Amino acid sequence: MFTVAKPKRVASVIFSFSILLYSQVASAALTLPLHSKKGMVVSAHPLASEAGISMLRKGGNAVDAAVATTFALSVVEPFSAGIGGGGFLLMHSEKTGEMKALDFRERAPLKATRNMYLEAEGKVRPNASINGYLAVGTPGTVAGLYEVHRRYGKLSWQEVMKPAIALAKDGFIVSNVVTWRSLQANDPRKQVVLNNPAAREIFTRNGEFYQPGEKLVQRDLARTLTAIAENPQSFYTGSIARAIASDMVKNGGLITLEDLKAYKPIWRTPVCGNFRKAKICSMPPPSSGGVHLLQILNIIGDTDLKSLGWHHPDAIHLMVEAMKIAYSDRSKYLGDPDFVKVPVQELLSPAYAKKRRQEINMQMARPSTEVKPVDLNSKCLRLPSSPCLPHESPQTTHLNVVDEQHNAISLTFTINLIFGAGVVTPGTGIILNNEMDDFAAAPGVPNAFGLVGNDANSIAPRKTPLSSMTPTIVTENGHFRMAAGAPGGSTIITQVLQVILNVLEYNMDVGAAVSVPRIHHQWLPDELRVESWGLDALTLQDLRRRGHKIKETTPWGNGNAIAITSDGTLEGAADPRGEGSPRGL
Repeated sequence: MFTVAKPKRVASVIFSFSILLYSQVASAALTLPLHSKKGMVVSAHPLASEAGISMLRKGGNAVDAAVATTFALSVVEPFSAGIGGGGFLLMHSEKTGEMKALDFRERAPLKATRNMYLEAEGKVRPNASINGYLAVGTPGTVAGLYEVHRRYGKLSWQEVMKPAIALAKDGFIVSNVVTWRSLQANDPRKQVVLNNPAAREIFTRNGEFYQPGEKLVQRDLARTLTAIAENPQSFYTGSIARAIASDMVKNGGLITLEDLKAYKPIWRTPVCGNFRKAKICSMPPPSSGGVHLLQILNIIGDTDLKSLGWHHPDAIHLMVEAMKIAYSDRSKYLGDPDFVKVPVQELLSPAYAKKRRQEINMQMARPSTEVKPVDLNSKCLRLPSSPCLPHESPQTTHLNVVDEQHNAISLTFTINLIFGAGVVTPGTGIILNNEMDDFAAAPGVPNAFGLVGNDANSIAPRKTPLSSMTPTIVTENGHFRMAAGAPGGSTIITQVLQVILNVLEYNMDVGAAVSVPRIHHQWLPDELRVESWGLDALTLQDLRRRGHKIKETTPWGNGNAIAITSDGTLEGAADPRGEGSPRGL
């Protein structure tokens, strides 16, 4: 569909130097993929991956393994995800080729109001949507896991919960990952946790957070998980629900028993699109992940990135300009489809991709102030016969599971920032989310990740906040090809994009695909984020010449993926930036 000018000689030199740097520096951090013929689980923590693979060993299917892994992650990654949060699940049936999406995201309480975080003069109250009880949305993780297991699980509900209960009751060794280390230092989230007596009691010893190498036991959480194993509705209508609602009343929170009782996960239709020989399916709104992943791929179109070479300046430039367009559209159009009309078909149409691609100058970066969402109601865009366009026929954790029949699950869930709202319901061990920050507190005001929203993502009772979570499954000819996802707030979409391109376009194995240096642009702020040492000096020089404002940062992200090789072998890998690992049968 699109063509790219033949690279100049300097570009070839830059690419050659980039490959040399990649082979000498970046390859030292590459993780080798694990191979298996029968089934695989990969997550952000080895103990959680082991919980999942144990279900496959017992004859369970992908759903059983995914549920066990998710509950285990709730125990061993308490800072990033848990039963006090919510998420999204994508599942693929190898037998039928059917793809399903489950939304178990948090929802705004009934008492939530559009201006609940604004002062009298209309200014946003600092941290009101981030810290404390008012930041908490109604949790959905338990309801979502029970719903998918009730419909599609093979083992008993009690069986899939056993590993998580054991990890909470017996404890696990705190690892030396960045999050735990940051809590020893002056992380701003540290004081939020210390200010909550129940959280302080669990995660510290007299105010000092557990050190790497020490054992963390969560007895209250073990009792809560045991109660959920006996009756999952106890979280929403039983003693757990009453404890949450009572603590909310005492501390100015909004969640009531009515909110918890009314919570229901929602089955939604995945968004899917074609790229090369593959069909890529991901999460629809209220996630922005799937729409904008596909939108960026559509703008790239049939541009031959592979012939340019991995991280060639032309390839980076095109991807970055496409990212700006997608995140600009996100700010205006994306929200909860049960409350606002989200123009998914228009955003994903080939005509729209071609229109936006024509705006990209391959020799010069456009300032973000000049990248605007177009009018999707314009007759110029919507009418195929129009002369304007030729006629053309969205802190988190992630896991992937593929069973022996190649049924696949890709699941991302979260409590948002580190330790969520910094609130633990006393006696339950449940860390509650601060997902209310994912709403637009006021039009045009960035959230904690710098993302800007407008009316489509304003606060309303029982509305779901917009998300960037992007659980993704790729098929070819109806058969499983790849599953991928990542945590990382606003960077999730671009992480998943690059992992998919690394496998499908550049023919990397999944170990390399999740390891190599990455880039990110989200429209606002207007900066191209690159990992330190991720790009060579000549490439950086070329991108700056085109007008890109480059910000070199520490590495980010913690994705993982499973793919199938040409001989039918599964290969899985977790990002070396984290501590995750795959497990295979």
